[in-house]
Amino acid sequence: MDSRISARTLAGALGGWRTRTPTYEALADGIRLLCLDNRVAAHTALPAERELAHALGISRTTVAAAYRSLRHSGHIESLQGSGSVTLPQARRGTDRVFADGRGLDLQQASPAAWPGLAGVIAEVAADAASLVGRPGYDILGSTALRTAIADRYTARGIPTDPEQILVTNGGQHAIHLVTAALLQRGDTALLETPTYPHAADAVRATGARLTGLPVTVSDGWDLDRAEQAFARARPAVAYLMPWFQNPTGRVMTVREEATIRAAASRAGTVLVLDETTAELAIDGAVDTGADFGPTAVRIGSLGKTVWGGLRVGWVRADPVLIRRLVGQRPRRDLGTPELEQAIAVRLLRMMPDILPQRAALLREGRDALRQRLAARLPEWRVPAAAGGVSLWVGLDAPLSGALVMAARSAGVHLSAGPRFALDGGHDGYLRLPFTAPPAQLRDAVDVLADLWPRVREGAPAVATDAVAAIV
Repeated sequence: MDSRISARTLAGALGGWRTRTPTYEALADGIRLLCLDNRVAAHTALPAERELAHALGISRTTVAAAYRSLRHSGHIESLQGSGSVTLPQARRGTDRVFADGRGLDLQQASPAAWPGLAGVIAEVAADAASLVGRPGYDILGSTALRTAIADRYTARGIPTDPEQILVTNGGQHAIHLVTAALLQRGDTALLETPTYPHAADAVRATGARLTGLPVTVSDGWDLDRAEQAFARARPAVAYLMPWFQNPTGRVMTVREEATIRAAASRAGTVLVLDETTAELAIDGAVDTGADFGPTAVRIGSLGKTVWGGLRVGWVRADPVLIRRLVGQRPRRDLGTPELEQAIAVRLLRMMPDILPQRAALLREGRDALRQRLAARLPEWRVPAAAGGVSLWVGLDAPLSGALVMAARSAGVHLSAGPRFALDGGHDGYLRLPFTAPPAQLRDAVDVLADLWPRVREGAPAVATDAVAAIV
């Protein structure tokens, strides 16, 4: 037996598991998911029935039934005198597992599903009769879901009506819809650099020209450059991530918010704010209620807060733009599935429970990653991200691409710094998501630490000496 998990820790990891009946199966599902995601490792001793029942506020009989279900499904075994122990699980179509020989995928910065999701899905599916009589998809979004999204904006200090909301098939879909509507060939679009690569791809697909606004871990947004870019390029659109920017993790200060809003207003630029990571605060609440003006377009999704496989996103904008997006949408798709919308409505009501659990999960991964980097690669510059899903790590030589190629051969898949640049650069940076389980993150850092000396030794002297080029 390798380890033991306390009742209190397991209860915290389960999050809002109590979302279906019978209760014992909801609990069993929550534990199954933790095992499948390796958040509870194989050969871990589970708490005694009485201890877990007390921590969860349920009967011992319910816990006993859950454990019995887990034994039947092959997730645990009960040993005389040793209690219940988790068993190794076969991986289902994922390359994210380091120990099984297929590698660890750190290209995707997506947390594992919130543990209570399976129960919510089952609960909605049990009421499927109320859904199957409808068309099955909705080009605008259900009234219930648009109202739930609007209410969350209002609670953040951004008064919103359902008429200002369009439901999409995830955040990426929302970015494509908005950029296609607001940009034409020959227009200029302002994007941060580094930035979310798929947003840059969406802008390029419109034929617009890209101009960059530098943002760094240490200094944030370059306000002098911002004012110059807005005044000279007069971009039609500026795509920004004000909260936990991907990949730097920076949050805009009040001064940065005000300067960018004023510069955009003078230039007649529409600010497109990507808020997909805005609620992923780890070290305390962050004010996400900044007023960026009446024309600002906000994009959000449940991909990072709940699960990347739940393709529900949204656009918050002026009702005139919402109607325009609806008119153009059939060129790409016919709407968002009603089943997923019904699931999303319930999840949005549960966000007060979901977000603290998400923060705990991300904090565990972030801290494990930072500690291992400090121990094995102390020459690297590791930021203290207060939220988001990744670290924008500064290397001590601009060899990000070489390291990524070497790591791939060793089974660790990463994205090199230039992947996040608009026109090259950032060779001295590596984005390291902390969304994988801590043990896997530590294994990945060990691989990088073993490879880094060889990567540096094999690089031309001009590269290894160009440390100044990576700042």
